[in-house]
Amino acid sequence: MAKHDPDLSLLFHALADPTRRSILTRLADEPARVTDLAGPTGLRLPTVMRHLSVLEEAGLISTSKEGRTRTCALVPEALDPMRTWLEDQRAIWEARLDRLDAFVMNVMKAQKE
Repeated sequence: MAKHDPDLSLLFHALADPTRRSILTRLADEPARVTDLAGPTGLRLPTVMRHLSVLEEAGLISTSKEGRTRTCALVPEALDPMRTWLEDQRAIWEARLDRLDAFVMNVMKAQKE
């Protein structure tokens, strides 16, 4: 079995939830206060805080606290390991499909002869 990158697993887990993806989409525009992030979700603040902790554990967001206000910001470079993994997977599958195409073409050519 292939060796699994735990950081990659954290990233995929964090992105698996639509609420967390919507939070990241919101943070792509600009940093936001936790209360501003919680509003559109319709979820209670403790639930939103759990979502934020998953995102922070995966390294996708950073948080800072000034007084009683906690602000979250997107960390876009945290997606780099996922992007690299996906590009590697794409290259593997493109090579497999190229070999399959060559095989099918050889079979079709042999049938015509």
